[in-house]
Amino acid sequence: MLRLICLITIGILFWGCKKESSPQEAPPLTVTEFINGMDISSLPEIELTNPVFYDFEGNEKAFLDILDEAGVNYIRLRLWVDPVSAHSSLQEVKGFSDQLRQRGFKIWLTVHYSDTWADPGHQKIPDSWKNQSFSELITSVQEYTKQVVLEIKPEIIQIGNEINNGFLHPKGHLHDQPAQFFKLMEAAISEVRVHSPTSKIMLHYAGVNTAPSFFLKMDSLDYDQIGLSYYPHWHGKDLNEINNNLEVLSNTFTQDLVIAETAYPFTLGWNDWTQNIIGANDQIIAPQFPASPKGQADFLKTIKTMVKDLPTGLGLCYWGTELIAWKGPQAQDGSPWENQALFDFNNRGLPALDVFAEDE
Repeated sequence: MLRLICLITIGILFWGCKKESSPQEAPPLTVTEFINGMDISSLPEIELTNPVFYDFEGNEKAFLDILDEAGVNYIRLRLWVDPVSAHSSLQEVKGFSDQLRQRGFKIWLTVHYSDTWADPGHQKIPDSWKNQSFSELITSVQEYTKQVVLEIKPEIIQIGNEINNGFLHPKGHLHDQPAQFFKLMEAAISEVRVHSPTSKIMLHYAGVNTAPSFFLKMDSLDYDQIGLSYYPHWHGKDLNEINNNLEVLSNTFTQDLVIAETAYPFTLGWNDWTQNIIGANDQIIAPQFPASPKGQADFLKTIKTMVKDLPTGLGLCYWGTELIAWKGPQAQDGSPWENQALFDFNNRGLPALDVFAEDE
């Protein structure tokens, strides 16, 4: 409770010192359709191995049919500028987006502004941009963002992925080059507003308990949604503390709030020879949510309920739904996530899928 009071007090003092209008003075955004999202960015690569999937009853079905029947309405896809392979390239993501949209799914695009994974510890500038001056970099961000939104027109677009420390390092480092960070963000945001005005803009932060102070710093930016990554291993196992800080965010900011990434294991076992990221009880919320099919489902349902109970709670997205051990049982470069997918080691749908189908 003391933490809650302190954070709210900080927020009040912060706004009190500003000369411009604050987000609190603007009319709140309308919360409409709840986002039942899944990130399946690796599915185009996985499908090259011709896996067979089954629904919860054991019926062989197409992967996207299973998601559709489960109540999924948004598909989240990562986008890299110039990846080593074709996967997560603009060409692949555009083609996959077209396929998904024909099936009735809405597109949530997470633009990494990098040639590879971007996260709090990695925000590497694309190789083709790395020798550019700052003004040239702004132009590249503008042109790339314009191209992306014109070709895909996503319903949701993230400007960067887990931008706790900024993006496009070193020029866009939030702490070392804050002015440049905001100029780069504003350049990207402006292109979305002009060329895809119906797209909702999300800022994505990894963590919950430290998120309120981050989003206070983002006060000058024009965005619609707060996106958070929440994995117990990295972001805390005390769900009361997590819930308190979600409430702080929802009561402090008018932007809609979404859990942009979460996942949980249905087992601590392995289905290939690739080291799994989660493999021990001290990495999860045990014994409340054991690493079991029911524990996975109960965890996801709890997080969904937390979000739905917030004044601005708009949805959640499960990360790694599709990450089965697709390279085979002896692969040492396969999936580090197969025990957190939403399909078991026989590619059969797990009970957690039912969480998305619950009445809204």
